[in-house]
Amino acid sequence: MDLVLYLPYFYPKFRPVSNRTEHKIVTLSEAIERRKAWKTGGDKVVFTNGCFDILHLGHVDYLEKSSEFGTKMIVAVNSDASVRTLEKGVERPVNSEYARARLIAALGFVSMVIIFGESTPLELIQALTPDVLVKGDDYTIETIVGAKEVLAAGGAVKTIALVPDYSTTKIIQKLKQ
Repeated sequence: MDLVLYLPYFYPKFRPVSNRTEHKIVTLSEAIERRKAWKTGGDKVVFTNGCFDILHLGHVDYLEKSSEFGTKMIVAVNSDASVRTLEKGVERPVNSEYARARLIAALGFVSMVIIFGESTPLELIQALTPDVLVKGDDYTIETIVGAKEVLAAGGAVKTIALVPDYSTTKIIQKLKQ
């Protein structure tokens, strides 16, 4: 037996770099390059977005189901400043944008995470041209930002049924009681 096989167990610093999730968090220019490579490779790219503050079952279920529409998934996470503009309350976000992005990146079915500061992800959608755009069923296709652009490019727009009674707002309310 080779001692090298056991090094990751006894010495965590020797664990393979590929287990790290920070590499999934990218800038827009990096995202565009990866998207081009995926398109060349024939991958079907799914895009969704959200705040994802206090990751919970509803988030994981939604993201997991979204990922099934393609072979690669991009998740755009609202920046801290962007969350504050969405009228989530003065105490939001609870977790920083980096913490939220890392948690999403740690999900195995997520291929790439990008943090955006605009009020909507329209610029990202236009730049990345996903094959499938996904939002929760609390939206209609007509109200999904970027739907018109994705459909015009030959893509699809889907909605996912949300898990009832799971939301960060409800979790915060329960903690306060």
